[in-house]
Formats: sequence, structure tokens, C-alpha cells
Amino acid sequence: MTLSNYLPILTWGRLYNRSALSSDLVAALIVTIMLIPQSLAYALLAGLPPEAGLYASILPIVLYAVFGTSRALAVGPVAVVSLMTAAALSNIVEQGTMGYAVAALSLAGLSGVILLAMGLFRLGFVANFLSHPVIAGFITASGIIIAASQLKHILGIDAHGHNLLELAISLIEHLPETNWTTAIIGVLATGFLFWVRKGLKPMLEGFGLSAGLTGILVKTGPGAVVVISTTAVWVFDLAGNGVKIVGEVPQSLPPLTLPSFSPDLLGQLLLPAFLISIIGFVESISVAQTLAAKKRQRIDPDQELIGLGAANIGASLTGGFPVTGGFSRSVVNFDAGAETPAAGAFTAVGLAIAALTLTPLIFFLPKATLAATIIVAVLSLVDFSILKRSWSYSKADFAAVLATILLTLAMGVEVGVSAGVGLSILLHLYKSSKPHIAEVGLIAGTEHFRNILRHDVITEPDVVTLRVDESLYFANARFLEDKIYNRVAGDPKIRHVILQCSAINEIDLSALESLEMINERLKEMDVKLHLSEVKGPVMDRLKEQHFLQEMTGKVFLSQFEAANYASSKPRNTV
Repeated sequence: MTLSNYLPILTWGRLYNRSALSSDLVAALIVTIMLIPQSLAYALLAGLPPEAGLYASILPIVLYAVFGTSRALAVGPVAVVSLMTAAALSNIVEQGTMGYAVAALSLAGLSGVILLAMGLFRLGFVANFLSHPVIAGFITASGIIIAASQLKHILGIDAHGHNLLELAISLIEHLPETNWTTAIIGVLATGFLFWVRKGLKPMLEGFGLSAGLTGILVKTGPGAVVVISTTAVWVFDLAGNGVKIVGEVPQSLPPLTLPSFSPDLLGQLLLPAFLISIIGFVESISVAQTLAAKKRQRIDPDQELIGLGAANIGASLTGGFPVTGGFSRSVVNFDAGAETPAAGAFTAVGLAIAALTLTPLIFFLPKATLAATIIVAVLSLVDFSILKRSWSYSKADFAAVLATILLTLAMGVEVGVSAGVGLSILLHLYKSSKPHIAEVGLIAGTEHFRNILRHDVITEPDVVTLRVDESLYFANARFLEDKIYNRVAGDPKIRHVILQCSAINEIDLSALESLEMINERLKEMDVKLHLSEVKGPVMDRLKEQHFLQEMTGKVFLSQFEAANYASSKPRNTV
């Protein structure tokens, strides 16, 4: 490992040129315009002051540019992680207090340490235990909860809850308190943003504008609604009519902060921090790999963990909260032509300038507008088609997806994501504990062996060949034992059992003991056990034990050779 492996900036930085600089500056300008309202909105979602969103989008982006491997990933607050932050902290400290802000810093710092440790110890594979259908189900349910949680800002009422049922009851109870001026602003802002996403592009293309200019104008939609609604509130003094506004935002760069090192607080935050780290990493790496594939670039998952860990530690030191790579802003960054992570650093500079100069201009920004921004962003994540696809493909996956959605909606995001992790692991164990084991026979005129239930094959009455399509380990070893015993016990003619091991990548100690037991019981039945097509690494492990010396049969290089040895009518090689 060289220094450039841990500091990817040393690799792309050497090749940086004027063309890349120009592309990165344009992308940074577009992403900055988009990120200002998004940052404010996600801070609101996390239960923090709006400036925390800006702070969480400056130093973290710079640190990711230094340590991350994606050329287009834009790091900052995202909807799901912001909701998980609010859910975790509201159970520990009261929202709006100094302790809440410190807890948010601590959560970001703890998440950063977890991600950094996973990266240094190369534990990126842990995220693979979250299956894609379960993640899709969790994000869908989270999107619904996030949208529901923002209705209170759209209507100008107070409502609280950590799951859909609590939110629905609270919203209904406070519905008579609706501020109609706020509701009009919120509904119009939401409608305008939906139209920008769906209708503005065709209209601009109809006017003959280029695709590039059209894309830029569409991405600036949230900025436009911020300007229009803020101006309307200021001109017509709508704050006096009960419209809740952002109010005063400090006109400064991110402050230097320190997370809490209280063992009690960190103990309470440990599980939420781990869940946020896993979900954030999965979301980030999915986006990064998708965008990298379009330009045939490479993403290092373990280095991504280090980059995201550094970004979260940076957020904890500058008044922020947990961050990760965002889908929408990363796509915008990519489409705008970002060539290197420097685009992220330039975005950070733009946001720093905004924090220093533009914050007085958002004093009259209605919270309903920020809520509309969140609603439109998260509803694009809601995908119920995963239920239909999983139902038609795998009933087990469907059950896991449905359970994740229902548990998240009914009990909140922490329970939902915990259930998602648990269901993903259980689903993997369930599937691998009952591996596909096919009895195979020889296809006439070839040396190929195929499933007797699918092909017209040649078999011998005294020879049984079983192909095991899974590595053997403690969870499925007993299943193989039962499969062999059930097949042999009912047929006294059998004298040879051949295990075709072409799909077996590993045999753990429990499975080895099962093979020893199978060998002994078959020996008592006067049946020989043979192995064929054993892979080199598996064979190396078996040679270290006494199983091969005690095995009643032999180990063959090919299945055809094993079948010929056991057959009463050997066939010539094709």
C-alpha cells in the first residue's frame, strides 16, 4: 500500500489541468445553487438550526475530496440519514437545546470513527449483508415517513411522531390549527417543484433550448422557489400572519466544535451511529459505483469508508451532523460535468461564501418551502414496484421487503433498519442453509453432467452423483447429510456416491465433520464416497486433515473420470 492508496488526491491531482478546472467550476456552481436550500432543509429535518446544514456541507466535502475515490460523489446531509439523526437524538435529548446540537456532533463523530475503522480494517464487505430489496424497502418506508413529517411545516401546525401512525394521529389532532397562508405557500411550492421535475424540461426543449442549458435550469428549480417565496413573505409581511420563517442565521464560517466524550451519551449513540454508518455507506457506494461505471472509473469501497469517515469527523468538528454521499446532488454533479473531486472542494468554497454573505437574505425564507423541497426530493425515493418484482421473483425476498416496510412505518426508522439488517442476514442464512443439491447424470455423447430432472441423461443404478451448488459450512452441513441418507437408504442397489464439488468454494470445520460422518455411515452401508472436481484451495485444506486418508473412495479431477471409475460400463473420453 502506497500513500496514494490512502490519499487518492495524490493520484488525480498530478493530472489536474485547465480543462478539468473549467468543468469542475461549472459543476460546483450548479451544485452549490442546488445544495443551499437542500442543506437548510435537511438540517430542519434533523431537528437542527438551518445553519447546521450549511456547516455540514463545507469541511466534509473538502475531506472527502482528499480521501474519497469517486470523481462525482457529492457528500453532505441526505434525507434518510437526517431522519435517522432526528429519530436517534429525540429519544435522548430535547430538540432545540444545546445538548441536542452537541449530541448531533457526537453522533457524526462516532459515525465517522466507525466508518474510518471499517475502512482501515477493510470491512467494507459488512455492507453486503444488507440485501438490495431490503434496502429498497427501508428507503421507501423512510421516504413516506419523511414526507409525512414535513406536512406539519406545509400546514403551519405542530405535530410529532417517530413513525407513520404517530405522525398521522398528531397531524389529525392539530389539523384545525392549520395556518392557511402557510398552507398556500407550502402547496404552491410543492406543486411548482413537482412541475419543475416533470414539466419544465419538455417546455424548455419546446422553446428550442439546448439540452445542457435545459438541464441547468431544471436543477435550479429549488433555488427559484426559495427566492420567490422568500420575497413574497418579505414584501407582504406574511410572517405577521403566522407564517413560520427560518429567521436569523449566523453570518459566519462553520465554528470549531468538539463532540461530547461522555461515556453515557456515546453508549446511547453507539447503535444509531452504527446503523447510520451502514445505511449511509450503502447509499453512498451505490451512487458512486453507478456514476463511476459510466466513465469506466474504479471505486475502492474500503477507501470510500475512510473518505466518508473523515467527512463525518469533519462534520463533528464544524457544527454539523452525520453526512454521506447524496444521490440527487451527485447525479447533478456528474451531469454538470464534474471531472474530479475538486468539484466538491469548489462547492465547499461556494457554500462558505454563501454562509458569509447570503444568510441575511434567507431571514424571511418560509419553513414551508424547505418542507416542500424535502417532500419532492424524498418521494422520488419511494418505489413500491420492489414489492411486485420481489413477489414474482422470490417469495422470501418479498417477505423481507414487506416486513421491512411495515416495521419501518409502524415502529420508526431505527427499528426498520435494524430489522432490515437482521432480515438480510437471516435471509442469507436461510437460503444457504438449504443449498440446491442436484442429482446429475451424463448427457449422451458428451462429458457433461446435468440435473436428471431437467435433462435426458444416462445414469447407473448403483451410482449416485450429487452436485452441491453452495459452499459447505455449519448452517447447511446437516442438510447435505440428510439429503445423502434419504437418497441412499431407499435404494439398496447403490454402491457409489459421488459428490461433484465444482461449485464448492469452501468447506468449514463443521462441514468437514459432517463429511467424515457421511463417510462412516456410507461405509456401514457398503457404499463408497467419492469426490470430483474439488477446487485447489478446498483441496489444500482437506489435505491438512485425515479425512482423505479415511475416505472409502477417491478424489477425481473430473466428474466424467469419477463416473467411469464407478460405472460397470466405462465410456471412452469424447
